[in-house]
Amino acid sequence: MTESMSSEQLLRQAQELQEQLTEQRKEISSTVVEGSAGGGAVKVGMRADGTVLKVHIDPDAVHTSEIDMLEDLVAAAFRDALRRCGNAQATAITGMSAPAQIDGEV
Repeated sequence: MTESMSSEQLLRQAQELQEQLTEQRKEISSTVVEGSAGGGAVKVGMRADGTVLKVHIDPDAVHTSEIDMLEDLVAAAFRDALRRCGNAQATAITGMSAPAQIDGEV
């Protein structure tokens, strides 16, 4: 009977963990971050799951002779937004509770 109880407890813990993971994914998908570069000349809005929502380029930042610099700023804004996605994901995951330990098992 003890083995049966342990199996039931493990199954319940696995289900609880699955529910927590599902909630964390929802939280991550609903968290919006914004990366920027060039003092805000280029901004990238993303969900924390990495989905790009928008890109804004300040019209004053666009000069045909400086396209290379603008491309670098867009890439930097994406890197900044992705870093923020990682931070948001880490924050969400940190909020997960560890499964309870079963009596007699390590």
